Amino acid sequence: MKCIRKLTIVLLVALLTNLVSGQAIYDESQVPDYTLPELLISEKGKKITDSKSWMKIRRPEIVSLFEDNMYGKIPGKLKLSSWKVLEETNNALGGKAIRKQILLSFRKNNRELDVNLLIYLPRNVDKAPLFVGYNFYGNHTIHDDPAIMVPVSWSRNNEAYGVRDNKPTENSRGKLASRWAVDKIIDAGYGLATMYCGDVDPDKQTRVGIDFSDGVHPLLYKKGQTEPAPDEWGTIAAWAWGLSRALDYFEKDARIDHEKVIVMGHSRLGKTSLWAGALDQRFAVVISNNSGCGGAALTRRKFGETLIVMNNAFGHWLCDNNLKYDGKEDELPVDQHMLIALMAPRPVYIASAEEDTWADPKGEYLSGYHASPVYRLFNKPALKSEEMPGINQPVMTTIGYHIRSGGHSVTGYDWEQYIRFANMHLF
Repeated sequence: MKCIRKLTIVLLVALLTNLVSGQAIYDESQVPDYTLPELLISEKGKKITDSKSWMKIRRPEIVSLFEDNMYGKIPGKLKLSSWKVLEETNNALGGKAIRKQILLSFRKNNRELDVNLLIYLPRNVDKAPLFVGYNFYGNHTIHDDPAIMVPVSWSRNNEAYGVRDNKPTENSRGKLASRWAVDKIIDAGYGLATMYCGDVDPDKQTRVGIDFSDGVHPLLYKKGQTEPAPDEWGTIAAWAWGLSRALDYFEKDARIDHEKVIVMGHSRLGKTSLWAGALDQRFAVVISNNSGCGGAALTRRKFGETLIVMNNAFGHWLCDNNLKYDGKEDELPVDQHMLIALMAPRPVYIASAEEDTWADPKGEYLSGYHASPVYRLFNKPALKSEEMPGINQPVMTTIGYHIRSGGHSVTGYDWEQYIRFANMHLF
């Protein structure tokens, strides 16, 4: 029955997505009335009034609610089996950076998964703080550096990015460099690490159903299992798992300050960075760029992209349990302000774009605002006003936010704010 349902969903993707997106709300006057789930009242009715109670009682409850109803649980332990330096030079980026390409390997259930990790570190910093995040089409797309290896993993076809027959090619090199301010990051004294998300779990939903036959999922299947159970990890949770495994490696690298690692993601990978930051408190700072529904935006606002659109177009991102909330967002026991609150007391930054109405910029801001009471339990400054700041006027407390001019992307302006925010909180 489950497979039939998924098949039906995939066959109706184009029709339903066009229909519902055509009816999407883009007018604040049409946003329905909603009541957010209680952030500071436990499931047993206990009012949470201090940071200790938050960490011991309410935080674990909220993590479990997100696992059960949105992202899915990771069904077991899977540690880094081994790692190998594939390539290293002290003369990258015109001599100002160290470049490393590391192969992370994972083995279980007679299966093996290899993930290529690309790292740039400033040569003049002995132990560098580090930004880490996934890329969409391969490590070689973030810079025109000819030494960056081209992945062999499945990739979404995209002629503009040089991907044909689901294979990244040399033509993809540097195609997304504008989203990765590599030189700006290195010049600021930070390192940058990135992985191709498809190495960990291909972003794959086929015409005949959702395909969980490759990527990390099969390494944790029980005997006879071919897809995650309804409450088990979707692709976003798998990607979040991969970011934590990269952090496991960073702890072994003497050139990286593993206590100052900033996890950052854009769009669906921004949803991922938030869930990674929620699950793994070793990440010192968490950044979400244009993450929208399932990321920073409040689900109950139903503004722009909604659960039903996302689950029909990308049913592999979240766990199957989330399907029952399509069109029934008010029944969801969590909302995204609770996700932002899971970062406390660590700094978290939420970024929106003026033209990216699909991601609901106001809903992204409001999640930060409604998460602020948790930060105050830790005596941390947070967002004071329910009113959004102006365009290109960042607000930086322990919760940072900006809405910039432009559309759905990552720009040099965004990176300037992230570096500034990291400087405020890490030094």
